[in-house]
Amino acid sequence: MSMRIENENALTVEKAVRVKLGIKECMIGEQSFYRRVAMVVLPMIVQNTLSNIVGLLDNVMVGQVGTLAMSSVAIVNQLMFVFMLCIWGALAGAGIFGTQFFGRKDYEGVRYTMRIKIIVAAVIVCVATAVFLLAGETLIGKYISDGTSAEDAAMTMKLSLNYLHIMLISLAPFAITQIYAGTLRESGKTTLPMISSMSAMVVNFIFNLLLIFGYLGFPKLGVMGAAIATVISRFVEMGIVTIVAHHRVAEYGFLQGLYKSFYIPPSMIRPVLSKTMPLFLNEFLWSMGQATLLQSYSVRGIQVIAAMNIANTIAQIFNEVFLSLGNSTSIVVGQELGAEHYVQARRYAWRMATLSVCSCFVMGTLLTLASSIIPQLYNTEEEIKLLATSFIRIVAIVMPLNAFANVSYFTLRSGGKTFVTFLFDSCFTWTVSVVVARILAYYTNMPVVGVYFTVCSLEFLKCTIGFILVKKGVWVRNIVRGTVTA
Repeated sequence: MSMRIENENALTVEKAVRVKLGIKECMIGEQSFYRRVAMVVLPMIVQNTLSNIVGLLDNVMVGQVGTLAMSSVAIVNQLMFVFMLCIWGALAGAGIFGTQFFGRKDYEGVRYTMRIKIIVAAVIVCVATAVFLLAGETLIGKYISDGTSAEDAAMTMKLSLNYLHIMLISLAPFAITQIYAGTLRESGKTTLPMISSMSAMVVNFIFNLLLIFGYLGFPKLGVMGAAIATVISRFVEMGIVTIVAHHRVAEYGFLQGLYKSFYIPPSMIRPVLSKTMPLFLNEFLWSMGQATLLQSYSVRGIQVIAAMNIANTIAQIFNEVFLSLGNSTSIVVGQELGAEHYVQARRYAWRMATLSVCSCFVMGTLLTLASSIIPQLYNTEEEIKLLATSFIRIVAIVMPLNAFANVSYFTLRSGGKTFVTFLFDSCFTWTVSVVVARILAYYTNMPVVGVYFTVCSLEFLKCTIGFILVKKGVWVRNIVRGTVTA
């Protein structure tokens, strides 16, 4: 077996792509494969699931204040989502190189990619702050439908702006955390990011209780209290992940000498930026697409935003398994590509897809069972609870489709095919999903639940495209071979 793998590893990319893989070896792996995946993915799942559970509790707390408060937070969080995905996308370009550098044990290369991340993140934070300060009111106004009463519209705008202006303080610590946590995950070290995130969650939950409702003598600040709690938790998370990482240089060797100079080889800048820009644009356009989809649904009333906020919050908890498996795909497959184990990388990609889709049949069933229970926790109208239940069930139905599309995206990205992922992800969102949602929401009388189901079902087309691209092996390549890092 080991001799076979060694022979396969010696193959060129062209020959490796032509190697026929059996169905069984693509679907079922050895124990060593599952142990490796578990080491990477379990801390992610634990971290993100707990984070989403705390997010749900936060959401329920804000929901106790009222429907307008919940809608206001949902609107601003959708705008914050655009910023966060821009950070993730921009850092992912350098992260592709970082993963493959780590795969070939080139720590100097990992340091160079971190320096590029720091510069890129600083630019995005400055631009985002300026945009939110100058155009925040305009952006928020797009989510308040014309049918909303003047009093409700004014209150929604006031609450949203107050929440947004406080949340701006959290942009910089969030970006710094993602630089460190992302690099640690790319190297397969996911425990510290998990610990820092879990600590931040506890802080966020405690201060939400204190500041939203005014317990233990703290001021009762409502929506503003929720924002302050989030800002505090962001600084806690940043402090833990950066301080602990730099105090464990033996464990995280690629951090040694990170700030002794800020030198980046000129030969690396263009290749890294050529991968960074498509990913940045993809995440920006995709997140804007999601914001536009929500805005399209919102023309059916402010109640739809509240219902989708409930549905998305609970769905995120159950989606976390396949989302984490997707992120793990880019790490596991990317390291194999960096080590030039091309046939093994192909096996791992299909196994990750199988694992991700199978997990969704379990999580989708559990989500369906919870669909009518969770909305009852909110202090809102019965109409909104019923809408939320319908949205949750739709998410559960399409979950396997989302899972396969997600793994396809990260598989393509692991090999540096960033322009292809740009076409596959954000272009599909804008040319298919947004167009269909816009037409159905604005120009038909189809109920909003039907509109949402139709748009979600379009993911089947995306899965078909992803299957073809992954099967063709266009992503099978080493992008750091020959890269000078010294």
